[in-house]
Amino acid sequence: MWRGISRSTKFFAATATTAGVGSAYYAYEQHKNATGRNIYYSTLKNQESLATNGKSMLTSLMPRNIVLAEALDKNKDLDKVAGHWQAPSREEMLNRLKNVDSDGKTATADIYDLLVVGGGATGTGVAVDAATRGLKVALVERDDFASGTSSRSTKLVHGGVRYLQKAILELDYEQYKLVVEALHERKIFLEIAPYLANQLPIMLPVYKWWQMPYYWVGCKMYDLFAGREALESSYFLTRSKALEAFPMLKKDRLVGALVYYDGQHNDARMNVALALTAAYHGATVANHCEVVDLTKGEDGMVNGAKLRDTLTGDEWNVRAKGVINATGPFTDGLRKMDNKENAEIVAPSAGVHIILPNYYSPRNMGLLDPDTSDGRVIFFLPWQGNTIAGTTDSPTDVTQNPLPKEDEIKWILDEVSHYLSADVKVRRSDVLAAWSGIRPLVRDPNAKNTESLVRNHMINVSENNMITIAGGKWTTYRAMAMETVDRAIEVFGLKPTGPCITETVQLLGSKEYTSTMFIRLVQEFGMDTEVAQHLANSYGDRSWVIGAIEDPTAMSWPVYGQRISPNYPYIEAEVRYSVRQEYASTAVDVLARRTRLAFLNAEAAYQSLPRIIEIMAEELKWSDERKKEEYLNTIAFLATMGLGEKAKAHADSVSA
Repeated sequence: MWRGISRSTKFFAATATTAGVGSAYYAYEQHKNATGRNIYYSTLKNQESLATNGKSMLTSLMPRNIVLAEALDKNKDLDKVAGHWQAPSREEMLNRLKNVDSDGKTATADIYDLLVVGGGATGTGVAVDAATRGLKVALVERDDFASGTSSRSTKLVHGGVRYLQKAILELDYEQYKLVVEALHERKIFLEIAPYLANQLPIMLPVYKWWQMPYYWVGCKMYDLFAGREALESSYFLTRSKALEAFPMLKKDRLVGALVYYDGQHNDARMNVALALTAAYHGATVANHCEVVDLTKGEDGMVNGAKLRDTLTGDEWNVRAKGVINATGPFTDGLRKMDNKENAEIVAPSAGVHIILPNYYSPRNMGLLDPDTSDGRVIFFLPWQGNTIAGTTDSPTDVTQNPLPKEDEIKWILDEVSHYLSADVKVRRSDVLAAWSGIRPLVRDPNAKNTESLVRNHMINVSENNMITIAGGKWTTYRAMAMETVDRAIEVFGLKPTGPCITETVQLLGSKEYTSTMFIRLVQEFGMDTEVAQHLANSYGDRSWVIGAIEDPTAMSWPVYGQRISPNYPYIEAEVRYSVRQEYASTAVDVLARRTRLAFLNAEAAYQSLPRIIEIMAEELKWSDERKKEEYLNTIAFLATMGLGEKAKAHADSVSA
């Protein structure tokens, strides 16, 4: 039915309701240039008359976005429908930080309650918590949201089976508390971001009969510690059932398996969703905006910072009642900026992960090796259509984009090969991407090696009243944020309008999301099923906003969603959306943290790079010089993601 209506008419009807009366919307019109290539441009139009007549228009046509039509029928205030909220532009966010209006004139002299430095999981979590308590909060990030550790995790939302082992074998109450807290947070995590997080069964293969009761008790204790917040119950599999569930498993001496459940998520997309949720609740958030110095009052207390827009070089000061240091591995750098005599409190540890093709694992079952050759734990998990394996754990120096070491990649491959059938030849050439992430572990002065460091968090208030939150892990980001804001309210004398409510605040994109919404995307837009599932599971109900952007395929089917790489479901409309609505400002932002292509396949990311730059140049009006700069910077980044020698050759050819 929808084929009989012109694409522009369907878009007009769907978009007419994307904001409240008097607000603006984007209308994307397709034109042809001299070479016949499709180009798109946006114009800002007034919606006041459309808001009046929108309902009759939508009911007289087959709407492309039925969700919005239903919202009209229910007389909802569409400006409050989070799924269709229009994010303030990055320019507007920077103007807020500069305390100027759109004309560049000085606005009010109000200062922020909190300035959060660091746009990773912890920093954006703090911003969401503070904003939903009614505090005036700003967040700045030197690079991009999730550009550091928060995009380089194992992608698990878990209590920590190795911490459980320590808690039981060593009768360690602190480890027990860590596991119980993480299991509680795991449940909240899955509820507030249902489109980004899901349950995943994880298998523990057993090759010795005497290990079976040991692992069984461990799995049941894991269920027990979670209490009423447990996921699916763990269970035993016979040898034949284990091979049926995980056909790639080595058959020799296999006696059976235990399966337990944990959570899995898309870490960088989760981080971006947190930043957008903070903005939705009134926070000022700005990526590519660094702190170059801290400012202090006459009493010596920290009262703000000097900021620099890393994209333009502009510098200015921002004032705040309190500053929170949430910079992860770079924590000690900001502490030294506060007071060069401050002691270091972070022990950085590198964790390497690799990505293998999807035939290395089933699509719905992970694997845990709890006893590797050197005693470390390794996970082998399906993720985003491929297989992720890792991680290592070794001391490291703090760098912006650490390189994965070849010996650690080889170690992971060797450990994986021990559990796989002889039919699966584990080859170095099968590694599609590899990366290293720096874990900001809290330093234990009595520790002899990094394995003994507890991945817990520490809140510190300096003598100059700067609060530092360090350590922790993805699963407990919300609890860490809550404790940090509680401490900030106490230290800085802030006056929130209410208590912490982040246990129930759903992230942007969750409100209208359902597990079957991808079907409606297929039916209403003419998308490929894989693309529709990807959009639903990456953007939730924001998928409808993406669908309002023209992206024809010039094929009879699918008619919508031009892929940026043929073997992955990322489409060109996502690139435009990420620039317009998610503050993507560089090609790396798009390839690594809005889509996940750089993490899934470094070569595919390289092949798609020219088109990504072309689209972003249209959106952001880049010069030829800027496009070349983006190309070289992205190649350098992909070198840290496993592109290797190819990256140097590509860069040399451009420089020449």
